Amino acid sequence: MGITHNPHHNHFPTKKLITWALYALIPLALLHFYLFPLSFPHRQSPSPPHSQTPVHTISSSHQATGERRLRCDYGEGRWVRDAAGPLYNGTRCGTIKDGQNCMAHGRPDTGYLHWRWEPKRCALPRFDPASFLTLLKGRHLAMVGDSMARNQMESLLCLLATASRPELVYRDGDENKFRRWVFREHNATVSVFWSPFLVRGVEKSAAAAAAAGLDHNELHLDSADARWASELDRMDAVLFSVGHWFLHPAVYYEGDALLGCHHCPGLNHTEIGFFGVFRKAIRRALREVVDAEKEKLVVVTTFSPAHFEGSGTRPGRARRRSRSEKGRGRWSTRTRRCGKLSWRRRLRRRRRPWRRVEG
Repeated sequence: MGITHNPHHNHFPTKKLITWALYALIPLALLHFYLFPLSFPHRQSPSPPHSQTPVHTISSSHQATGERRLRCDYGEGRWVRDAAGPLYNGTRCGTIKDGQNCMAHGRPDTGYLHWRWEPKRCALPRFDPASFLTLLKGRHLAMVGDSMARNQMESLLCLLATASRPELVYRDGDENKFRRWVFREHNATVSVFWSPFLVRGVEKSAAAAAAAGLDHNELHLDSADARWASELDRMDAVLFSVGHWFLHPAVYYEGDALLGCHHCPGLNHTEIGFFGVFRKAIRRALREVVDAEKEKLVVVTTFSPAHFEGSGTRPGRARRRSRSEKGRGRWSTRTRRCGKLSWRRRLRRRRRPWRRVEG
């Protein structure tokens, strides 16, 4: 695949302390992949119809290691000061968007850069780009979701670019919603797929929807979004990062049946909220992975905390730009509830159902 544009994007997570730190460290759940490398199966031809299925045994030491991993929740911890600072900033990463590059536009302070996440029950070493690329050698890591997935991928690229130059090999359109890079030295591939619902949907912001006067999203919960699902067998690790788009007004379908809607006062539909729908969408995506031919590592992340004081819809709200204080940044009830809808599981085709992990 060829590129149509020069891959010199400027993107820098801005405005908010916690948001920047989240992106700079990359998804905490993805560090599970770095800290505990998993052996991905090599591509093989399908077995003959009557071939015997191999049986894998797990030693007690491996079982103990797995138990320690489950007890170690990277989502439980606190932000602590870090004198070392990040591996990159707005002056050293070529993939940061100009409009989101704080340093390029004159932000004078740098204190917001010197934070790191400290898990409560785990030792989290500093991210090592070279080691990460070694683990990713010969594999394809994809991030699927909304703008959070896109920002996380762009930050990961900035981190990895300190060890090896990424080459943009595919871009679909000018909005940076579907892109793929390769690290030639490691035969490693990373990509991002725009899919804010994970399932098939019509976005109210899309040109066709706007032309039709659609003022809500439409979700079809029985079908995964083919834009990423059609590429599953080419992926080795997938990060699903969605949540915020489910807060928007929407109408839900399952097959030919209308299930109801969320925040649709002008429509004669049953209001059912979005929690159950969100769960269905996540499970539909995970089922798509389970049914795929190729085994892969899957991580699911959902909502992040609010990054401003007061109401996010009222004028005069103050963005959080400084020190993180104890007790600040607590999640709302809605965000806490959605934040529990996360799974960490290495999925195997047609084996036991995925395991839900609540943090």
